[in-house]
Amino acid sequence: MNHSKHYVWDRAVRLFHWSLVLSFIVAYMTGDDGEQLHIIAGYTVLGLVLFRIVWGFIGTKHARFKDFIYSPAEVYLHAKGMISRHVKPYLGHNPLGGLMVIALLFTLILSVVSGLKVYGIEGSGPLAETNTSYFMSSANASSPPGNEGEVHDGDDEEELWEDIHEFFANLMVLLIVLHIVGVIISSKLEKHNLVKAMVTGYKEIDKQ
Repeated sequence: MNHSKHYVWDRAVRLFHWSLVLSFIVAYMTGDDGEQLHIIAGYTVLGLVLFRIVWGFIGTKHARFKDFIYSPAEVYLHAKGMISRHVKPYLGHNPLGGLMVIALLFTLILSVVSGLKVYGIEGSGPLAETNTSYFMSSANASSPPGNEGEVHDGDDEEELWEDIHEFFANLMVLLIVLHIVGVIISSKLEKHNLVKAMVTGYKEIDKQ
């Protein structure tokens, strides 16, 4: 059996990947208890996602979106091949892996934006200028009876966005679990260690 070694993941992609793993774990674990740390981790996630989007257009070959966005037909054929345990190896992301990358990035964006909306309602962050309900609620807290509706409206809006933020954060966890399962299965079927490749940058493909 021969091993064919290829340099696939550049340093920027690998640093992005593991930094995102750490930042999301911190953000998720501090969602209820450590507000300031949660905010810092959230901004870090935002910065990383924005970098990955840019790198998806100007980065190295296998980091670019055009290298791992496949047609629905090819995604279907790859999924069918995984079920039958006969798949061809890909140097970059395979069709399902590429689809997962897009899903993860999209979900992260929605999670961060909804988090910024909550932060904005509280009067902070880049969305604070476009949302004055928090200030209205504070101003009306000591208003005469009859104006409580405005206060509740602000509270209801914040609660709504908190629920949306929590939904996308939990969806992200589900996608991560599916991603890990996919990596394990693909590593076995395609005969290369995907986790090791994301550490070293190299893929070793076995050839009979």
